[in-house]
Amino acid sequence: MSDLTPTPDRPGLHITAPTRNQPARASAVCPCGASATATGDAPVRALIDGYTAHHGPAHHGGAR
Repeated sequence: MSDLTPTPDRPGLHITAPTRNQPARASAVCPCGASATATGDAPVRALIDGYTAHHGPAHHGGAR
């Protein structure tokens, strides 16, 4: 499997939760250049909500 981590050349959102005993992790890169990472269930949820609301498909300057 290829690396699914988003980059400026391949923007997007990537989330992992390897096991129930390990924290969830997320990384995001928007076509506008914004990027973020998070570790832990609550921070990952906040990153997803922020990315969805302000970047990615919802971001007017980026790809839809």
